[in-house]
Amino acid sequence: MSEVQTVSKQALAVLEDKIQLIHSSQGSIYLVGPINLPINLYGETVVFQWYCWLQTKEEKEDIQQIIEKLSSSNLAEFQQSSVLVYGDFKHEEDALIRMHSICHTGDIFGSKRCDCGYQLKESMQMIVDHGAGALFYLANHEGRGIGLFSKAMAYILQENGYDTVEANESLGFVDDSRNYDDAIQVLKALRSKPVTLLTNNPKKLAALIDAGLPVSGRTPLWGDVSEFNEAYLQTKIKRSGHLEVEAEGTCPND
Repeated sequence: MSEVQTVSKQALAVLEDKIQLIHSSQGSIYLVGPINLPINLYGETVVFQWYCWLQTKEEKEDIQQIIEKLSSSNLAEFQQSSVLVYGDFKHEEDALIRMHSICHTGDIFGSKRCDCGYQLKESMQMIVDHGAGALFYLANHEGRGIGLFSKAMAYILQENGYDTVEANESLGFVDDSRNYDDAIQVLKALRSKPVTLLTNNPKKLAALIDAGLPVSGRTPLWGDVSEFNEAYLQTKIKRSGHLEVEAEGTCPND
């Protein structure tokens, strides 16, 4: 771990209006942004506003203290979550949001064992088409909360006849251990008006409603079903309570 370095006055002047403190029941959340982020979305360049947040049990009001504390921590070994905001997210009467759980294999490698990569891009496009919205990219949700290494072991079990739920439970995990508290706190800091949630997962919808957020509706998100993920998607419907899609030949995943 490196020694704490003094932050320059020039850097502090630039950053002081870009970092906000959000109080939470588990400590505090530091939200940095917005940052212009041009993204290649289906061959078109679309500019989102990017935020990143860090949850910590400590609470420091002074920006210099915050940054100096971070410079002595090895944050590269830990995942931090993000949110991509499009349009006038704060003020528009109707906005779409997506709570997207990180999927290293699907989002980065384009794995066909799930449709997470498809959902990531498709939800971004739906938000752009809608005109206002936000995609929350939840970095501590890999494998429905079990982490990447455990997910790799679960995949081996799935290759040997286990379904997704059986694989997680055989490794000593529950089916779904994801928590949305920090993302909800960030959402509250960015918007107070109702949102429409892009999801097939009733647990995500319930998390927002239970937190007292105004939710105006739910929009399903499905597609990219293939021979590689059909059984996986059906397990989510039959065992994990995901809402089955009415359109013939499609399955949800979330």
